Amino acid sequence: MAKKAKRQQQKAISREQALRRKHRATFLLNDKEKDAVSVYCKKYKIGNRSKFMREAVMRVVMEQFLDDYPTLFEKQDLDRLISD
Repeated sequence: MAKKAKRQQQKAISREQALRRKHRATFLLNDKEKDAVSVYCKKYKIGNRSKFMREAVMRVVMEQFLDDYPTLFEKQDLDRLISD
């Protein structure tokens, strides 16, 4: 029983380590882009800009992955089935 608990604890630790952010990604904004982000964050009361930027980028990446994922039918065939 103790071995199982220890193994579960090791899995939890390794999951935490796997999800830890250790790779830095930086990008530059021009003045207008910076002002737009600042106004947006102020308007919608976003306190953590890093989290906001990370989530925005990952949302676009995941949407593209989902769009590119192969399906059984082509998009035109699916659109035709829906419209009929």
